[in-house]
Amino acid sequence: MARVSLDLLQQFVQVARLGNLSRAAEQANLTVSALSHQVKQLEQRLERKLFERGPRGVHLTAEGRRLLESVGPHFEGIDRALVGFRCRRDDVLTLSAIPGMMSSWLVPRLARLVAAHPELQLNLQSSVELVNFERDPVDAAVRYGRGSWPGLITERLFGEWIAPVAAPSLMERMGELDPNDLSQWPLLGDPGDRWRDWFADGDAELPRRYVAHFDNTDALQRGAMEGMGVALGRMVLARPLIEAGQLKVLGDRYQQIPEAYFLVYPEHAKDHAGLRTFREWLLCEAGKYSEAMSYATASSG
Repeated sequence: MARVSLDLLQQFVQVARLGNLSRAAEQANLTVSALSHQVKQLEQRLERKLFERGPRGVHLTAEGRRLLESVGPHFEGIDRALVGFRCRRDDVLTLSAIPGMMSSWLVPRLARLVAAHPELQLNLQSSVELVNFERDPVDAAVRYGRGSWPGLITERLFGEWIAPVAAPSLMERMGELDPNDLSQWPLLGDPGDRWRDWFADGDAELPRRYVAHFDNTDALQRGAMEGMGVALGRMVLARPLIEAGQLKVLGDRYQQIPEAYFLVYPEHAKDHAGLRTFREWLLCEAGKYSEAMSYATASSG
């Protein structure tokens, strides 16, 4: 068997972790074809097939899993050892956030940060996957959940409210139906089955069926915008569409849910000057948003 370089093994581990050649190539600053060539080169040198290629990415074969189990922990150990030695510029901040929150809430506000701190360079990464701060070159992340991420500094930004939302075209089509009585409205099932808690809080029975059920919040919101039915909209995501007139809140009841948005970062990042600047700005913006939502939902029962 020909000698295998550490570079080839490192690229293998990256592709195996991400399950996607395009994303792995982007992180490695390579073209997809160059990375694919390296993977094939490793397979030829080992005389083993490591990946199955499919339309939705790549998947490890049994031999690939065996190799990852053998070499993966060693690269993780190297990454952990080098965390404190990486060159970090105080004027560059790399932030990860979930796509919906980034596009609907964070990006519309960033112009104020850039205007106040033109010296700060932002690298924004949009991903639903949790950042591994010991491995990934990310300084901080905005996460959605209940705030339980052991080993990280976790600061609550604001909570999340939900309310029924529908397209103006659907409301016009439904005519004079009471917007506070959803029993006659076409409903769209949501990923977290929030309707169950919504109807329980209102002492009402769950509908027998939904017009459609979605496992993705973005698709659910799009369905509501197209007039398919009424969705339980998360206000962080839906409020820009409400303000633009593309969606309207039905009735006058809001419900706060257990999940919230948090800024999280590792202990070693707390002295990063760029993160300190961003954190101060973000907490201020979060406070303004919380105050506005408290006012908007004050009449909620």
